[in-house]
Amino acid sequence: MRTRWQIVAGGLAAGLALTACAASDRDPDASSDGTSGGGRSTFIFAASGDPASLDPAFASDGESFRVARQIFEGLVGVEPGTADPAPLLAESWEVSDDGLEYTFDLKEGVTFHDGTPFDAEAVCFNFERWNNFTGVLQSESLSYYWQKVNGGFASSDVAGLDGTGKYESCEAPDAGTAVIRLRSPLPELVSALSLPAFSMQSPTALQEYDADGVTGDGEAPVLPEYATSHPTGTGPYVFESWSPGEEVVLSAYDEYWGEQGQITRIVFPIISDATARRQALQAGDIDGYDLVGPADVVALEEAGFQIVDREPFNVLYLGMNQANPDLADLKVRQAIAHAINKEALVAQTLPEGTEVATNFVPPSVAGWNADVTTYEYDPDKARALLAEAGKPDLTIDFNYPTNVSRPYMPTPEQVFTAITADLEAVGITVNAVPDPWNPEYLDKIQGGSDHGLHLLGWTGDYNDTYNFIGVFFGGPSNEWGFDNAELFQAINDARYVADIDAQQEAYEAANAAILDFLPGVPLAHPVPSLAFKADVQGYPASPVQDEVYNVITLGS
Repeated sequence: MRTRWQIVAGGLAAGLALTACAASDRDPDASSDGTSGGGRSTFIFAASGDPASLDPAFASDGESFRVARQIFEGLVGVEPGTADPAPLLAESWEVSDDGLEYTFDLKEGVTFHDGTPFDAEAVCFNFERWNNFTGVLQSESLSYYWQKVNGGFASSDVAGLDGTGKYESCEAPDAGTAVIRLRSPLPELVSALSLPAFSMQSPTALQEYDADGVTGDGEAPVLPEYATSHPTGTGPYVFESWSPGEEVVLSAYDEYWGEQGQITRIVFPIISDATARRQALQAGDIDGYDLVGPADVVALEEAGFQIVDREPFNVLYLGMNQANPDLADLKVRQAIAHAINKEALVAQTLPEGTEVATNFVPPSVAGWNADVTTYEYDPDKARALLAEAGKPDLTIDFNYPTNVSRPYMPTPEQVFTAITADLEAVGITVNAVPDPWNPEYLDKIQGGSDHGLHLLGWTGDYNDTYNFIGVFFGGPSNEWGFDNAELFQAINDARYVADIDAQQEAYEAANAAILDFLPGVPLAHPVPSLAFKADVQGYPASPVQDEVYNVITLGS
């Protein structure tokens, strides 16, 4: 997952000002350190930006999903602490032998926040809604995940999206059973249904507040009332308020089907600056925050704060754009790979526990291949390859983002500096090209061909190999600048192999082919860190950030 929305701007001063908002949201009887004699029931977690949409069907970014996971639930969740699918609103499911029919047995006695029953008719309403998006709703900036997973819509003016999706129909033979039929197998469907984008939403509220009434265009959509102030799910928390640029507030849903827990109110103050988030925690104004900089970890631990690590489910990579003639030469790409000291890069710039990467998928994903071609650190070999390519004095642009911290890349400038030193040591002259993260950097890397080497990465959405290598190499793209029909075909064929063992073998072969072709260099699987007050207990750290706060307890 990459962030696809504008992060709320504001420097350190703005971030510090926002901590005052967080402080005002403490429990009324809280002491100066945010505690109270009877224990606290408000959890304050600093967000790095506003949600893009409160309607998760129109979202694809981490901050939107962080809020959505408290309000909404899907048919499928994940096993705690893993990326593996698990029952949620569906207690179980069966898949037909041909992979075309999924029968979901639904949890009974569940209601949406507006009192609408959750049943099979509601399930079918949601699936039909996604499949029948039209016009601006089909833009990637809105229905990104339905388009990427399903592959199309019932009808479309866009070439390649009309009637080409995997989804065929939904039937509700009774209130507790929903049957999804596909046109062709989609083995990743169950895992993909754990995404907040496929959460169940109240049909009543969707219609009452004109949820599909988006205006504008795909670049600047104007969201309807539902997506800004009436999100309605089945989760443990209901929407209370959203003050853009300031905070989002949620409160407990009294009729929740599961355990409500101690936390009855959640406040997400918007603090865009990483230093300001750390200072807000140190001041006692928030209970925790995400994307802790590696340099802050030791100092926070020594001051008595908790550091909670997520299992790495990501990859940081060096991309090599083959639209650049120099990078179109395989020997040059191999030379660059051999020039990079990954072990030193990890030790110097990434969090403790980070693993060196050899594949473009983390080892926990089926399809990771231990036998891919690796490019060990060998400066002499790098120089020899450059000489064989006739480019011993190569000069290359190196693009990297500024003013951002991502789970797979907490300190981009430091990573850039370390790799640049390695490249220059083998005779490559680096032309530094820094750009602000959003929108300039992503627009340049993904929207055009005017870039050379570049730093980027990906956090997996669910446990499936295609969600990594298909995103990167499933077809031609501006990011990579190559057209390799054989590689594209191998990746996309593997996606639809219904037999799990055969699919794993196909993905292992695809990963081997990727590393032989070497469109980029997988660098590392960094460990993302969160920081909390000492009395925050039971934070459900998840590699796919499936973190719902009703299981947290706060000390007195």
